Amino acid sequence: MEQAPFYTDVAEGPEGGQAVWTKAEDGLRIRVGWWRATGPEKGTVLIFPGRTEYVEKYGRDAQVLTAAGYAVLAIDWRGQGIADRMVANERIGHVGLFPDYQKDVAAVLKVAEEAGLPKPWHMLGHSMGGCIGLRAAMEGLPVASAIFSAPMWGIRLAAPTRPAAWVLSWSGSRLGLGHLIAPGMSEVPYPLGSEFETNRLTSDLDMYDYMRRQLTEHPDLSLGGPSLHWLNQSLSEMLLLARRPSPALPCLTFLGTEEQIVDPARIHARMGAWPGGELVLLEGGRHEVLMETPAIRDQIFDRLIPFLDEQGAVTPKVQSA
Repeated sequence: MEQAPFYTDVAEGPEGGQAVWTKAEDGLRIRVGWWRATGPEKGTVLIFPGRTEYVEKYGRDAQVLTAAGYAVLAIDWRGQGIADRMVANERIGHVGLFPDYQKDVAAVLKVAEEAGLPKPWHMLGHSMGGCIGLRAAMEGLPVASAIFSAPMWGIRLAAPTRPAAWVLSWSGSRLGLGHLIAPGMSEVPYPLGSEFETNRLTSDLDMYDYMRRQLTEHPDLSLGGPSLHWLNQSLSEMLLLARRPSPALPCLTFLGTEEQIVDPARIHARMGAWPGGELVLLEGGRHEVLMETPAIRDQIFDRLIPFLDEQGAVTPKVQSA
């Protein structure tokens, strides 16, 4: 595997992290990074990041998970991080077809196998990664469990603007304007363009500064708003998935009570009908619940790690030197 840049200076992850380049079946180059567990290995958490995100953003989470015995893998999806971008203006998030992300999932699984990351595997999908991960799970993703953080199973739009979002995104794509940024969006990454006091991501200043520092010190990670075509594709994908039953997997989903980006109603509806699924509401949490206050993060990991242990109980294997 060809080594890729790995920004350990801003990841604040465990020692020994590494990243590689790999290609999806359509030739697009993506980046995959991972950290091995410390001590006996219990399995691997495959992190499916949200829109605009990148491997290093999960360094602090990897600190907790690897200490609990789990390897952690994350990906730069096509069109973001330092993976191949999709349009000439690299600050605009774009995808050809939303199911194309499944090609990246397939490439990730191949890397995980080649790297010898321990099984069982578990999927943790945040926001857009929760949408990608839900389809992957429905289509047989080889994991023992699914965990979601504020999954993008619907976008929070005011009722009067929802029809306009469909019309604008649909017509823009078909008029050859799908590569343009969606109305109301900015090419500036959200953490750099929004003051902490009014941000919709986290109530924790240290975590907000953590995100800002990553983007300031490594601008090549930056991504702004989505294209019209991405918006149309995402709306179509979420509608399609909403009509399909949940996969037969143990599932744990976390959602902040102050969520303002994805649609909480869609999350409540799916989790209410997911056999054996559990929805954990986090009081005061915003969209980035994994990057919230220490108290909220403690609530998450105090529930998440026992869940992983329960679903993937295997005889631990000590890493060779």
